[in-house]
Amino acid sequence: MSMKLPAALQQLIDSFQILPGVGPKSAQRMALYLLEKDRLGAERLSNSLRQAMEKLSHCVSCRNYAETDLCPICSDSQRSTDALCVVESPSDVLALEQGVDFNGQYFVLYGHLSPIDGVGPAELGLADLKRKVEQHAIKEVIVATNPTVEGEATAQFIMDMLPRDVVVSRIAHGIPMGGELDLVDGGTLNHALSGRRVMM
Repeated sequence: MSMKLPAALQQLIDSFQILPGVGPKSAQRMALYLLEKDRLGAERLSNSLRQAMEKLSHCVSCRNYAETDLCPICSDSQRSTDALCVVESPSDVLALEQGVDFNGQYFVLYGHLSPIDGVGPAELGLADLKRKVEQHAIKEVIVATNPTVEGEATAQFIMDMLPRDVVVSRIAHGIPMGGELDLVDGGTLNHALSGRRVMM
């Protein structure tokens, strides 16, 4: 017979389960830890979540998270506009920024082409990507979509839609087929970025 929990506790446990990889037991452990041992931490977590939901939107230039129209990367005048790296998610930007010596721009797709799921060029903002490349006179677009079938199809679509005078390269060595960028270590990412190949 299962124990009936107070409604507020059950709701807290259920809320933790929306996180990837968190099941009922882990959610229960986290909820009870915060209640028993770190109520101040729970308050900070609650406030941080509320502020993030209220303050964060998308950068008008690269679609990464931002508190103003432009994110810190796009508003940094020291960043080069020669190269632009296209990624599937904001976590990929973080992985590259923390593990690779890249001083260019980014564009976040928030996914990959997947017609079966109703995700096409419009959902990925590919018209915005093309516009950014043309407006900033970007010389090289580095496609860093995940090395999956969908990621490869997205990379090919991007290469086909961009002007012919733009060099389009693809990250290469060290990223396993089917892998995800934000799970790869910095050294491997650096090797993959420096060993990128021009797409034909």
